Amino acid sequence: MEENQQQKVSTLELFFDLVFVFTLTQLASQFRHDPTFEGAARTVLVFTVLYWMYGGYVWLTNRVTPNVTLRRLLLIGGMAGFFICALATPEAFGDSGLAFGLGYLGVIIVHSALYGEEVGWSVLVRFAPFNLVSAGIVLGAVLLEGPAVYVAWMVAILIQFVTPFIAARVAPGFDLRTEHFVERHGLIMIVALGESIVAVGIGASHLALGVSVVIALLLGLALITALWWAYFVGEEEAAVRAMSSVDAGERFRIAINAFFYSYIPMLLGIVIMAAALEEAIADGAHPLPAAFALALGGGVALYLLGDLSFRRVLSIDPKMFRVCGALFVLATIPVGMYVSAVMQLLALVGVLGGMLVLESRSTRLQPSLARSRSTS
Repeated sequence: MEENQQQKVSTLELFFDLVFVFTLTQLASQFRHDPTFEGAARTVLVFTVLYWMYGGYVWLTNRVTPNVTLRRLLLIGGMAGFFICALATPEAFGDSGLAFGLGYLGVIIVHSALYGEEVGWSVLVRFAPFNLVSAGIVLGAVLLEGPAVYVAWMVAILIQFVTPFIAARVAPGFDLRTEHFVERHGLIMIVALGESIVAVGIGASHLALGVSVVIALLLGLALITALWWAYFVGEEEAAVRAMSSVDAGERFRIAINAFFYSYIPMLLGIVIMAAALEEAIADGAHPLPAAFALALGGGVALYLLGDLSFRRVLSIDPKMFRVCGALFVLATIPVGMYVSAVMQLLALVGVLGGMLVLESRSTRLQPSLARSRSTS
């Protein structure tokens, strides 16, 4: 098993992730053009449906290495399905609903075919039918109108959320390559953060580089960097240690709770923040519309709360600073609404920077306190 634990993420898997992250870019753009409650609901629904199957492909390639031609071609077929979904995302609840549904169905069929080759159809039948039913509901939603469409999507997501409890029965025979699993999720996180920088840069490309725009751009970069620091400085290593120290059944539970349920608010937070960040940079010297000030602070808070859940599942300390950070981040919303976008960005960077400094000091103090207790 040790050899398997050292398996690295392949370039094809990273290529796959780049296609999926295009969906996040599309969602950020969609939300920016429709920053309403309904627009936010659509963003959440589309993201959750797609992230479930992205996670499915992470589990797939953790078990089924794409090292032969047939597997590579099938995985590229799954990429094509995700690409269709991404292109259809802006109108997934409208004219492109059929294209989205068919693309999503293709993603699931390819996933099931690859999984069946490795684990056997007797095991696959315990969760693949639920994926197919979920896809069928999303596809069938194109025939509905009004609130019924949203209800159908929520039912599809409910089926997805129930599936892990059923699939957990296969956990004793389903072990994970821990380092590969953690690394793969870390890559989607870093690519998502990188895409937010690209989106902000593209959004600012038509602007004159005046003082307020340059300051807003630098603060936006500092904000995204702080989010990177909050996750990547220490958490990946701690996640590997935590998952490696338990048996296969417990590892299955941790993987679902930390890298699916907790990752949803983290990645959604990045999407929402990126959409608001584009707006903040476009007119940094003036107050933001309420929806974007809320999205900017709320997106960062959502990320921190997701990361708090991630730390709780994996028993990573400290945690309290993330709670305080999320509360102070929400307190910046009125600054954006009534002062200026730049001042809200400055406040956000200050809050995150202070949180990270306090966490670092707390982490350094813990070994010192432990040593003093042992000597006394």
